[in-house]
Amino acid sequence: MRHLSAVDQDVIRLAQDPLFPRFLDQITATGGCAHPVHLSGSTTTRDAATGEVLHHYDTRTEPGERLSVRCRNRRATVCAPCSRLHAGDTFHLVRAGLTGGKNIPVQVRERPRLFATLTAPSFGSVHRATTDGQRCRPRRNAGTCEHNRPVSCGAVHDATESVVGQPLCAGCYDYPAHVLWHAHVGQLWDRFTRTTRRCIASAVGLAQTRFRDHARLSFAKVAEYQKRAAVHVHAVVRLDGPNGPHTPPPTWATPELLTHAVRDAALSVLVRSPYSPAVGELALRWGTELDARPLRAFGDTDGLADDAVAAYVAKYVTKGASDTAAGTDYRLLTCDDIDAAAVSPHIRTLMRTCWHLGDLPEYAPLRLRPWAHTLGHRGHILTKSRAYSTTYTALRTQRAEHQRSAEAGTPDGPGVATDSHWRYVGSGHTPGAALIAAGIAEDHAQSRQLYKEARQGQEWAKTHGWGVEP
Repeated sequence: MRHLSAVDQDVIRLAQDPLFPRFLDQITATGGCAHPVHLSGSTTTRDAATGEVLHHYDTRTEPGERLSVRCRNRRATVCAPCSRLHAGDTFHLVRAGLTGGKNIPVQVRERPRLFATLTAPSFGSVHRATTDGQRCRPRRNAGTCEHNRPVSCGAVHDATESVVGQPLCAGCYDYPAHVLWHAHVGQLWDRFTRTTRRCIASAVGLAQTRFRDHARLSFAKVAEYQKRAAVHVHAVVRLDGPNGPHTPPPTWATPELLTHAVRDAALSVLVRSPYSPAVGELALRWGTELDARPLRAFGDTDGLADDAVAAYVAKYVTKGASDTAAGTDYRLLTCDDIDAAAVSPHIRTLMRTCWHLGDLPEYAPLRLRPWAHTLGHRGHILTKSRAYSTTYTALRTQRAEHQRSAEAGTPDGPGVATDSHWRYVGSGHTPGAALIAAGIAEDHAQSRQLYKEARQGQEWAKTHGWGVEP
């Protein structure tokens, strides 16, 4: 008789439980979440006027006396089902600020809007891949650097090669500047938006303090790590009236005006790092490579498509550290964790630089050690201004209300009062439960793929006149 593995034994144990059908319902409801959060508690819904109990739910009747909910991790490498849900929320959040919906008027389509990319400056030469087959760093008679390393590279690199993004000479690469630039990206962005407003005001003859009386600058931005492990910022920038998306901008507000203001602001912004005897005081700026393209207005054919921009942002926010040069998906607690991390030598040196600079008192406010796993960059991958569009919280609340309304016997509305008591009791799966959850997640992924292919087939048939009545 074949010896059963621990996973098989756990699957059999779960299947023999009388509450196994309800266990499957819970995993299915989470979409096969890889790391669910387990809660214990109850919810009681009463008539607000009479106090009559309309509905009561208690986890004491559930398997293990607990309820499993999604972990909501955005990284596909950590939890693919939850990352897909997060990507969907991000798509609708960004798209609402471009085309309207979610309490945002459709008139935002006609506002001056840009998709801008702000880059990091150069911290040293790195190997690069080109799409047109050009050589990496061709230089005639370039010789070597002070560390006796070649300062040129005549190879043609493929984008998948591990050398792409690595410095030609690690000794010449300015690792402290790279880390400190990451630590000040938030300040650079804040000054960029303020400077953009000042540039617009100056261009139309307004006092800078009166800009808010005439217009409002709204944005949503995503941080992307490039192959050289430096952050680039992609942002949707929109110009509204003084009260945000619900008021039209002044007649002088044009895409051309916004484009010039964004370019001037990006080139003029400057942030100085704290002075350190070890590093000195650095003047931190955006890189010279800047892209600012108008977004396609409704019914127009010029510029980037709204849905394409929203889909790009949504796709990026689900990437984990293994998909980008972003360090690791977990915090580094000791210097030994840096040595054990499965990263390139370039990333490891950036982590060590964060660790060493984080021990200096002048850099204590930057919290470089707690953010060494992201190479000194702090903050969320996606951020937005308050007036740009809806919020993640609003989208999740709307989805939860829809799910509650779909459940039979669960009342909701202004005439009821809900009393809830919940506490955290654990997270994760047993080995058998993890196998079952992975199967459910795979089934959902296959169903989505089949639906997508069916929709594409229908679109193709319509385009070629198949199945259309004459």
